[in-house]
Order: sequence, then structure tokens, then C-alpha cells
Amino acid sequence: MRYSIAPFAVLAAIVGCEQTTTPQGDPAPAEAPVETTAVEAVPAPVIHHWTNAEEIGGGDGPVNVEHLLAAPSNPEQWLLYGGDYANHRHSPIDDITPENAASLQVAWAFPTGTPEQFEVSPTVYDGIMYVTTSLNRIFALDAATGHIHWRYDHQQPEDLRLCCGKVNRGAAIAGDLVLMATLDAKLIAFHRLTGEIAWQTTIADYAKGFSATSMPLIVKDMAIIGIAGGEFGVRGFFDAYDVATGELRWRHYTVPAEGEPGTETWAGDSYKTGGAPAWTSGAYDPQTDILYWTTGNPSPDWNGDLRAGDNLFSNSLLAVDPDDGERLWHFQFTPHDVWDYDGNTQIFLTEVQRDGEAVEAIVQANRNGYFYTLDRTTGAFMSATQYVEQMNWATIDDNGRPVVDPRTNPVEEPDHRVCPGNLGGMNGAFSGALNPDLGLAYIPTIESCQYFQKGIVAFVEGQPFMGGLPIPMDVLNGADYGHLSAIDIHTGEVRWRYKDPEPMMAGALSTAGGVVFTGNRDGFALALDAATGDLLWKFRMGGGVRSQPVAYRAGGKAYVAIGSGNDLTIAGFAAGSVAVPEGGHLFVFSLPD
Repeated sequence: MRYSIAPFAVLAAIVGCEQTTTPQGDPAPAEAPVETTAVEAVPAPVIHHWTNAEEIGGGDGPVNVEHLLAAPSNPEQWLLYGGDYANHRHSPIDDITPENAASLQVAWAFPTGTPEQFEVSPTVYDGIMYVTTSLNRIFALDAATGHIHWRYDHQQPEDLRLCCGKVNRGAAIAGDLVLMATLDAKLIAFHRLTGEIAWQTTIADYAKGFSATSMPLIVKDMAIIGIAGGEFGVRGFFDAYDVATGELRWRHYTVPAEGEPGTETWAGDSYKTGGAPAWTSGAYDPQTDILYWTTGNPSPDWNGDLRAGDNLFSNSLLAVDPDDGERLWHFQFTPHDVWDYDGNTQIFLTEVQRDGEAVEAIVQANRNGYFYTLDRTTGAFMSATQYVEQMNWATIDDNGRPVVDPRTNPVEEPDHRVCPGNLGGMNGAFSGALNPDLGLAYIPTIESCQYFQKGIVAFVEGQPFMGGLPIPMDVLNGADYGHLSAIDIHTGEVRWRYKDPEPMMAGALSTAGGVVFTGNRDGFALALDAATGDLLWKFRMGGGVRSQPVAYRAGGKAYVAIGSGNDLTIAGFAAGSVAVPEGGHLFVFSLPD
């Protein structure tokens, strides 16, 4: 039996009517015209950029390397997507505890005015919060009150090439500049106080299928940003740009060119349309001066017939020299991926205990359902444990290589339910968190198995190049659900799970007070006990939660910011509510005075 899935969409028609009067019977006698003065309506000017001329902030000066290296030790700042270079998303805020979290209340809220999913991780510095939205709108807000200082609405071309929504996950900050990547594959730098554009550069030609959705990672005096486009057969890469000028310093391609190491893992010239996008933020180890970046699926997604081989360096963790972008080593999680198991979920740099010794490691809850531990110095495989509840696509051997069940490969007429589905597990579109004191990683997880249908392969530049599709059988049968799981980073064992009736697709935040913040598809902000997973508090924000929570202090008071707003197409595909209208809204919570 062949299946097809009609796209979920919301159609809105706004019809304007002009009222008219139709004469009945004999016309009335003509009257002399009354002398009038015509006033022609002048349309209001269209404004896309509101700058600021007032003195704002607390006078903290430019963000420097020392600020970034120390993050997030200063609770008044949240400077990096992962909170720190190790990506722990663990805040030093200890005011909010399991004992008082139930008292949280709304301090202020702010609308984005944009549709689709609101995936931001807000950036906070000098009393100012920087918030990006879908469609690349950016606001500078007072972190204590929500008062708007400046705003910019990026004007998009009408023919964007996007896979998975018009999203943006946050703005980076360095010096006196705030940097936002855009859906049409540009990088724009704004003055953090005025909102004036300092520079902008084109990363790639969006018409070929490129886009950029994540927060750049600031390393030294460079902004590192990866590209999306794996569903369009692009050649993936990530770049380093000079923060001050926007000049390209180096580019690291994630698929080899002719004659380069790795082409032998691609049949024929299939590497030319190999994908391996680098669309999430990476991590950085300042002690060893190594940059870590992850890559996504090979192209086409669900038909690997013409790209036989492991397809390096797709679905991989790459260690590179941040000064020149040269690769030091790699580890591939899912060779020859035909399930869309992107390898670019969040990586955590941490220390794990093995055989009584401390090992500098990287841990990751991969989209393929396994929680990996790798040696951070060499990339050597240490272990992989199952963190999803449902798993059947493969086991992992002693070298970290999957042993695939052939029944799970895509076929033209699928009838075998494959777990996990193509969304995960965890997914790079949302973040996890790690509490180093408890040794627990908090992983939002999707449990939604699928059929995988192989389709026709035909590459046309700038057009989708997927070779099939996933069929969301669990969604159709009402069998999907989600959980946020606490995983012991030393053993890979699940300590506790908070279960939700729908897939969990919001980011997570850990705090020193022993509380974990996240959200669910039903529109609730959630606070959980970090040690036990007990639900401490929830607040209905409206739209499904897809954002990355952050905590900070302003005016001596602790705040937690969480955004709501889902995309109806993604919601329908992953069993979220399609009855709640789209539209992003940022909520900021605090304890009562």
C-alpha cells in the first residue's frame, strides 16, 4: 500500500468590500453639484527599522572575550546559545527552588507579531534583552520591564527555500554588536544600543537552497555560523566571520570535493549534491582551543541508492582548529543515513567518570535515539546507550557503528514501523541542558515512530531533493507522546522521565536552584524538580512551546524567559494542536516581591 500525506496548512482570506447603492424606480432629479475640496488619502509609510537615540543599558561597555569565557557566571548576563562554551544551559540563578517555584508569576510579556514557530534563545546583557523571531524580526527590550528600545524587520525575498519553517534561534553578541543570521542566508550586525546596521554580508545564495537559522557562536574575534539546506542537495559548510568587519575568515565544507579525503565514501559523483548541513550552534573548548561542530543528513534524505557508502562527513561531529577551520578529527554517528537522523543535536562538553578516572568527554543525545559519549581529545567512541523508549532501527557495536535492521530501510511500499521517527528522539531545533552538580543531562524527547517511503531521485538546483518521505503512523494512530528525560552523564542511564501526552519539542534550562524549565506542545511553561522530575509549576502561555528558556537577573531580581508560538504545519506533522492560532509571544516570569 502506498501512502501520501497532504500538507497541513492554514488558509486565511481577507476580503474587502465597498458598499454600493442600487437605484430603484425613477432616478431622482439632478441637483447642482456642491463645491467640495478633494483630499487624496496618503498611505502611511512602511517602516521596517526603528532605531534608538536614547541612552539605554547600565553602562557595562562592550562584550569582550573575558565575558564570554566567564559565561554564565554573571547572572545578569546570558551571552551564548548554550549559556557557556560547553553548552550546559545551566544558570547560576539559585533564587528559584523546588520549594518556591509554584509561586512564579508573569512579570511582563511581549508579542512578536510573526507567525510560525518561535524558537528563540534570548540574549541578555547590560540590562537589555535581544529577541529574534520567525521571519527575522529582532527586538532590543528592557530586560526588567519589556520596554522596546529598537526593532528591525528583515525584508525577505518571496521565494525563500526552506525545509522546516521560517525560524530563528537567537542573536549573538560581541563587542558593541549584535549578530543575526537570516533565512535568505545573510549575516547582519547591529549596534547593540542604537540598532543601527554596522555591516551585513551574504553567506550563500538562498536561491540554491541555502538558509541560516541558528545563533552564531562567538569564538575569539570571530562569529561562527553554519548553513541549512540539506533537503535541497546543497554542499554543507560552516563559516567564520570577522566580528568587526563581516569579512570571511575561513569556510569548512562538510562534504569533500573531488580528490579530497572522504569522496571514496560517496558512490560516483553523488558527493556533489551531498547535503550534510551545519545548521545548529557548536561548542568550544578554550583550554585546548578546539571548536566542535556537528552536521546533518546526506542528500537525498530517504533514498540512498545513488550515494552508496558512509557519506562522510554527514551526521558527524567535527573537531576543528578555530583559527583556520582545519579538521582535526571526526566521528560519524549514522553512516549512510536514510532516515533523516541529523547528527546535529546539542553537544555537551563535560567530564565523565570511567573506571574510577575522570575523562574529558563530549556527550550527545543523538536524533537516532542513542546517547553517545566520546573522548573529547581524540574523538574515540566510549559508549552509546538508548535514551528513547522505542528503538528498532539499529543496535550499536563496540566501535560505535550502527548495526542496521534491514527491515527499517525505506521502501516504496512501507509496512514496517521504524523507531525513532525522523524528528527524533531529540532534535537540533531545540536544546537540552546539563546540571554539572547532579551529573544529569535533561533531554526533551519525541516518541513518534514512522514508516519511511522511498521515492524518486531527481536533482534540480534550488528545489527539494529528498527522495521519499516519512509517514507519521503514530501521529495518525494517536500513539505518539513525549518526555523530558534526565540522563546520568557518567553511565548513560535514564534517572527519571517527565512524560507528556505530546512530543516534547521545547528547549530546556537547568538552574543552580535545582529547577529545570521547559515547555510543551499544549502551550504550558513547565518547571520540574531537577533531582526527581516532579512537576512544580505550569503556566498556560497559549501557543505550543518551541523556544529555549533562559534565566537572568535584572535590578536585583531573578527572571525566567520562555517563548510560546508554534507552526501549524509542524504541529500537525508532530501531533500538536492545530486549533491554537500561530503567533509568537515572549513571557517573562519572576517570584513575587
